[in-house]
Amino acid sequence: MNDSPRPWGDNGIGNYFEWKAASEKAFNDVPYDIAVMRARRAEAMGLTYREYTLEILERGRYLSADADAERIAEIKRRRPIRY
Repeated sequence: MNDSPRPWGDNGIGNYFEWKAASEKAFNDVPYDIAVMRARRAEAMGLTYREYTLEILERGRYLSADADAERIAEIKRRRPIRY
């Protein structure tokens, strides 16, 4: 029996493939120069590329270390605990 979890979870496949395609386009189908710029800005703020890009996509905000210190701290607090 295959015990590995399905990528779409236990509740059925639903819109998994549409979501997966949109997610890949948002994170992987980015011009090189923009990806490098985002990665550098994220690193300067102590965020991951994914965290920084999610903030742009979800809220339409380009974070800055000075003006958005509170939001950056909130993003960092929501990270899962690593042991």
